[in-house]
Amino acid sequence: MKRRLLSVGAALLAVAASVLMFVKPADAAVGLHVEGRNIVEANGQPFVMRGVNHPHVWYTGETDSFADVKALGANTVRVVLGSGKRWGPSTDVADVISLCKQNRLICVLEVHDTTGYGEEGTAASLDEAVDYWISQKNALVGQENHVVINIGNEPIGNVNAGQWTAATTAAITKMRANGFEHLLMVDGPNWGQDWQYVMRDNAQAILDADSRHNTVLSIHMYAVFNTAAAITDYLDRFEDNGWPLVIGEFGWRFNANEVDHETILAESQARGLGYLGWSWSGNTDPILDMATSFDPTRLTTWGERIFNGANGIRATAREATIFGGGPSPTATVTPTVSPTAQPTPTSGSKSCTAAYRIVGQWPGGFQGEIRITAGSAAISGWTVTWALASGQAVNQAWNATVTTSGSAVAARNVGYNGSLGPGADTVIGFLGSWSGTNPVPPLTCTAT
Repeated sequence: MKRRLLSVGAALLAVAASVLMFVKPADAAVGLHVEGRNIVEANGQPFVMRGVNHPHVWYTGETDSFADVKALGANTVRVVLGSGKRWGPSTDVADVISLCKQNRLICVLEVHDTTGYGEEGTAASLDEAVDYWISQKNALVGQENHVVINIGNEPIGNVNAGQWTAATTAAITKMRANGFEHLLMVDGPNWGQDWQYVMRDNAQAILDADSRHNTVLSIHMYAVFNTAAAITDYLDRFEDNGWPLVIGEFGWRFNANEVDHETILAESQARGLGYLGWSWSGNTDPILDMATSFDPTRLTTWGERIFNGANGIRATAREATIFGGGPSPTATVTPTVSPTAQPTPTSGSKSCTAAYRIVGQWPGGFQGEIRITAGSAAISGWTVTWALASGQAVNQAWNATVTTSGSAVAARNVGYNGSLGPGADTVIGFLGSWSGTNPVPPLTCTAT
């Protein structure tokens, strides 16, 4: 990262001296995929990445980091892997995916060896990165609901950035020719910062090159993006053209004229863009590390900002519906409250049961979930009702239409989760507030 910032700074000085649609979703898309400028899950629900980068290839023993970033609210982790050209090779892909799934995190996997290709003599090409993914195909196929493949990190430096377009097109084509159905992510050139606008100006060509129409572009925002105007202008170009984009890396304003992280966070939230901050730990400095020595109880200023600040992860992340849906649990976790369920219904009747649990609780607030299960007959819809205790309120909900009247709450199915086969279930979630006590209420579930 430090090397990249120095390279970008030199390039910017050189520049200053010289010059001061829509993409349809994949046919029969499986798992995570692109619809227009948005990432959606297989069930059509939008998914907005809120997470961090984890330098796994250099710290393979720090596996607790997956649980730690989840507990702080993340819904995604971007995992650094090595192809063997410079680091690794990472042959533990199946284990990494398992860690992501165990901790209810969407896994963005990236090959870091490509960083600065054309400027860094030992860097791998994008074609070599694709060869690595092919070697790991057995661990990846079938994980399309949970895994995004970021083909190569910052694959072109500041030397001949124009080669990025052909190299990226070829890499996408080769991935698809080898049977990968995953959502693909591609980083821009110029050490990811695209300050020469090669990715911006060739975005449509890249998206069109994907036979599955399932690629998202990724910009890395560091020193180039030191003003609100630079950030909003770049993001506007992608939004105006309907191009899918995520902010795959960014830092924070640790010096004057450095990255304007406040604008990045605010604009991401306003536009529904995913973001992944660099990085959890391992940089060995308090500027880019979020947690000192991988310790989640020792967050740096950057860590406090991205997890707990306005437009930060805790405030804006929603868990992928493949894991049950809704915001991630908070760092302050209380013991799980035993669920309450209704008696088993009469065989053959249209009926349902509902079980309520508190996922996480903090002073004045909590996250709850309700699991609705059909009885012995299929149902086409359901409604769950309960009464709020004094001081309780439901403030936000997902996977259900929730209405309140005084203390009475009713949660009704939405279009995609009303029909349940015999014994099948679905989970809804909500954020609530409380004062005094936060009891688990009795529930009534009515099926149609």
